[in-house]
Amino acid sequence: MRKVLHFYGSLPELVLDGSKTSTWRVNDEKSISEGDELSLCRNDNAEFAKAIVISVKNTTFGKLTDEDKEGHEEFNSDEEMYKTYSGYYKFQVKPETELKIIRFKILGVTN
Repeated sequence: MRKVLHFYGSLPELVLDGSKTSTWRVNDEKSISEGDELSLCRNDNAEFAKAIVISVKNTTFGKLTDEDKEGHEEFNSDEEMYKTYSGYYKFQVKPETELKIIRFKILGVTN
């Protein structure tokens, strides 16, 4: 069974044009790991692509490296990054907040 990841706003378009090849997740209740097949969905649950996880890394926001940020949408500042993720998860994201970096490869576009 495929695990589902949701992408909000304009993020599906960044995935589809190839500029977004990773996603950062806090509290990964799906236990996503390398080799998992994913169903990538918009916030309305409409699937737009299928993908496979090519790597996973656990870290904290404060320890993100330039390499960790490759393939992810950019933020103008750390403050913007923390504000964005605090909005996604409805709690204050800080430098010590743990996250999972999930790198994926598109297997096919579905919608």
